[in-house]
Formats: sequence, C-alpha cells, structure tokens
Amino acid sequence: MRGSGFCNSSSANFTLAPKSPFYRCIHGVQKKICYSDKKEVFEKRESAADVIDLLVLFTFQYKSWMSTDRTKKRYREGVAVFLRFKTTSAEYVASRARDPTFDKLMKNYKNYLKVVSVQDLLLADTTNNSSISVHFLSKLSQKLHLNHGASSFLRKYPHIFNIFYNHSKSEPFYKLTDKALQISREEAAAIEASKPIVIERLVRILSMSVSKSLPLRAVFKVWRELGLPDGFEESIISQNPKLFSLSDAPNEPNTHIIKLESINPNFITAVENWREDECNKKDSKVDESQIRFAFKQGYPPGMKLGKVFRGKVKEWQTLSYVGPYDQMGEKGKPKAGVKALEKRAVGIVHEFLSLTVEKMIEVEKISHFRKWFGIDLNIRDLFLDHPGIFYLSTKGKTHTVFLREAFERGCLIEPNPVYIARRKLLDLVIMSRRGLFLTQSDTRNIRAREEVELTEDDDD
Repeated sequence: MRGSGFCNSSSANFTLAPKSPFYRCIHGVQKKICYSDKKEVFEKRESAADVIDLLVLFTFQYKSWMSTDRTKKRYREGVAVFLRFKTTSAEYVASRARDPTFDKLMKNYKNYLKVVSVQDLLLADTTNNSSISVHFLSKLSQKLHLNHGASSFLRKYPHIFNIFYNHSKSEPFYKLTDKALQISREEAAAIEASKPIVIERLVRILSMSVSKSLPLRAVFKVWRELGLPDGFEESIISQNPKLFSLSDAPNEPNTHIIKLESINPNFITAVENWREDECNKKDSKVDESQIRFAFKQGYPPGMKLGKVFRGKVKEWQTLSYVGPYDQMGEKGKPKAGVKALEKRAVGIVHEFLSLTVEKMIEVEKISHFRKWFGIDLNIRDLFLDHPGIFYLSTKGKTHTVFLREAFERGCLIEPNPVYIARRKLLDLVIMSRRGLFLTQSDTRNIRAREEVELTEDDDD
C-alpha cells in the first residue's frame, strides 16, 4: 500500500528475529501484536500506510511469556524487528485490480491514436483531397510508432486510408476515404459549435489553479482532450481578452502564462451535481448529509472488498474537504488535515477528468498541472489508491486514467458531439479489414498479424 489512500492490496515483507512470533500479517492490514507480563506493547495499526518505509526496532524484556498451550515454552528475552520493504511504482501498478472493459477499450484506443496521427498529416494540408507519399510516411514510422511499417499500417485500415499509385510521381500515395473524411468534418464542425462550452472548460481549469494561471505549454498538452480547436491561442484566448491574458513567465524564458482575468465564484463541480441527482431521485432514501462529501464508487469486477477496506471507504466518504474551485486555507498539520488535502486532490482530478471530452487522459499529461493545482501527491498513486473512482490502464505502454462513473460497457453514458464523431472513427479502427471481400490468403495473413499484435499487447 502506498500513499494515504486505501487501495485494497498489500505487498509488505516482514523480518522477525529468531524465536519472536509476535507479528502476523493479515492481507491489507498489518497487525503488530506483542505481549509482555504487564501490557500490550504494540497496538493494532490502522493500515499499512501508517508504517510504510519504516524500520521499527523494539527490544523488550520479560520474565515469563508462554507462546502456546501445546509447547508451554518460555522465553526470557527477545528482540523483534519489523521491516517494510519499499514497494516500487511498477509493483504497485501491477498489483492493481484489472478491469477488462477499460483495458479492451484502451487496446483499441492506442491504435486509434496512431490513426489520428497519420490522419493529421493529411488534414494539415488544407487543399481538397490531399494525399501524402507512402515513402514519406515510412520515414516517420518510428516517430509515429508504426511498428510494422507504413504500408502495413495503411492496409490494416482500408475503411480509413486509401492507397493509390500516383503516376506523375511514380510512387504510391495515400489519402483518406470518403467515410473518414466525412467523420473528420463532423468533428471539426462539432468543435466549432462547442466553442462556448470549450471556453467555460478553460475558465474552470484555470479556476482550479492556485494562482488562477497555467503555462500555455501545459494547456497545449491537453488541447485535444479539452476539445480545443487548432490555433486556440488565437481563436479562444486572444478573442476573449476579458477572460484570458497571455504573458511571459518571469522566471522561465520562452514560456508563456495564460491567466484568468475574470473569476466565477459560482461554479458547481460534477460530483456536486451527482449528489444533488442522488437526493432528488424518485423514492430516494439517500439523506443529503450522508453524501455531502461522497464520491460515486464502482469497482472492477472480481475485486475483493474486505471489511476493513469497506470501513475505510465509508470513513473517507464522510470526510470534509475544500472543493476544487474554493480557496485553500492553511494546510492542516494533524492527520485529518493531510487526509483532507488528499481528498481535495481527488476532487480536483475528478473535476478535471469530467471536463475532458472523453473522460480519460494520459497520466503524464495531467501531471503537468500538479504543481499549479497545489497537489503535493503522486498523481498516479492517487489514482491507484482510489480504484472505485478511477481506473488506471497500462495498455499501449502508456498510463491512461478513466473516470469510472462516466462509462458503461466501454462507452460514455452522456456522449457529447465531439465524442460521437471521434467514436465513429474508433469504430472504423475496430472494424479494421472487416466488411471487405478477402481471399483465403488475405484472411490468414490478417489472423497472423492480429496474433502478433495480441502478443505485443500482453507485453505492455
């Protein structure tokens, strides 16, 4: 167990001195029990997080101690050593409860991202029916992670890319199919129509920042996730001077800072809307005081929820915290204050994910906002510590986090126009070569290639 959360797993190791049967480890909770002739020396700890990365050396002396009724052995003096070996990040990620629905979605999504990268090369050319040399794409294969080469990748998605021979250039070219071109136009139209929503998203994200400002490079990292248009610094930031301003960072050369000029104190978070909906449901027996600080929880199938774990979740759900849009006061020194800071961090990343188009984001991208949001915790560990709210997938050799409550069977419960357009392209990616007339030889080659890709997925 890492961090201050309550992930339902344990990987502790114990070293006991000879003839010192005073410690026993229960899955998820470590109990240190040692009896002397006078009193219990060690009390039961709340969780493994209380003793992480500590070396506890305790020497005790006693005149008489009986281990069991069977042996009736007596020990005069003993030394007990407790050692908790540090759990590496890789081990912590590997020990998480898996969710096959999200992993399957991410397996297809990683191919979708490659398709988008290749497609963007074509869309960068504003001329109608633009095309690019396959030889030119081959030079970019390594950068675009096209593991089997450009030609093989293009042929894998015939519903998206059309390969043809350019007689004037005497070499093969590729372009988008009519279906893929129509989808890209639908997405562009949806982004243009949702500009007011996008502006509010940007205002909300800036409002969560401690200084109400963010580096422009961090926003560039998530422009697609937020549904921002190309050249948003001109079409969104410059066009709204009453909301945003750009300036040079005082201590960082070649760095621009986007600052919020007008603050809205009345923003309501997504989780607050969920709490209100729960209370207003017909025949609802939920009391507002019970879920005042609660988050919606849903766990991976097959995940074991022990009694101690459920108790920790119940206690955490009632813990008060400062909301993402509220001003932070002085950091609390007691343990309750530390837990409240951690819950505030959960609230911030929960709200951030709810503002994204697809309710998912790479962990590396959201980490660029950690300092600006005043989060002093490891973002990835925060997701792992709260498996009922977030799911961390490692498919595609990247760590991607999903907002659990936003999905049902791998699709958004409340889709937006931009998501709908992108989902259409994802469906074409999933379709691959299906729906085409194939010879028996083509079918064998496709199956062999899919087996190779499945092997690569297992290695991720």
